[in-house]
Amino acid sequence: MTTPVYHIPALLRESINGLNIKEDGVYVDVTFGGGGHSRAILEELGANGRLLSFDQDLDAQANSLNDNRFTFVHSNFAFLKNFVRYYGVDTVDGIMADLGVSFHHFDTGSRGFSFRQDSALDMRMNRSSSLDARTVLSTYSEEELARLFYLYGELKQSRRLAAAIVKARSTGDIATTGQLLEIVSPFTGRKHEKKELAQVFQALRIEVNNEIGALKSLLSQSLEVLRPGGRLVVITYHSLEDRLVKNFMRSGNVEGKIEKDFYGRVNTPWKLINNKVITASDQEVESNPRSRSAKLRIAEKL
Repeated sequence: MTTPVYHIPALLRESINGLNIKEDGVYVDVTFGGGGHSRAILEELGANGRLLSFDQDLDAQANSLNDNRFTFVHSNFAFLKNFVRYYGVDTVDGIMADLGVSFHHFDTGSRGFSFRQDSALDMRMNRSSSLDARTVLSTYSEEELARLFYLYGELKQSRRLAAAIVKARSTGDIATTGQLLEIVSPFTGRKHEKKELAQVFQALRIEVNNEIGALKSLLSQSLEVLRPGGRLVVITYHSLEDRLVKNFMRSGNVEGKIEKDFYGRVNTPWKLINNKVITASDQEVESNPRSRSAKLRIAEKL
């Protein structure tokens, strides 16, 4: 019996190259997961280099690396600045963020992240959190549900989905992924059923884990934590994340508001390393299909 793979990182070599690692530098991997990016960073560091790796899911700590240059930080990356300072670091040379959900979460049925397995509706990255998917479906108003399906799932049927959920829960709690599928499946087109079901689950997962809020916090804190010349390397997997990262790297704010000086030059704290987004090669997608939607953006702090 083979051991399940915790995660296969997408765009591994491209993202490590993007960090432009210095042997004696200090780096942060804010999405440790299976440790793929962290291992690759350590391979580039010398004896005096240092790596701090964040993950809010304690399951990831089982993948912790036995290396005196490495520190595992059990925390959401929304608290990046506080924990970097806590571990005695003022500024860092690079920040790596792979915003994809680990294979472990999708493939572990009990976590409730996937519609492919019938399990309890959970979806919490941090299992000590009080908000899970079942609570969202049980307590959010019809308007709130419609909003999250529209904003986070980009679903055209958001209002009809919300109404169906509110109607269904009036006769009993929606407690499992199977129950949720029964409710929402009639509103998905046969041709795009899997994609639209994935969007429903994505919307709930983003809400449960406050993923957009955490990303905004990470981006704003990266400007405080990175030293001049330091690199921010981010891999996104859906348009909501990518839009925020793209705006931030171009303008220094997630809204993408461009400010110019007297001479018409754009005021930005970043230099873009890749103007065109980097995506997985055909060969990578063939060996790791989940890398198909990965988009890599790299910027250097001025």
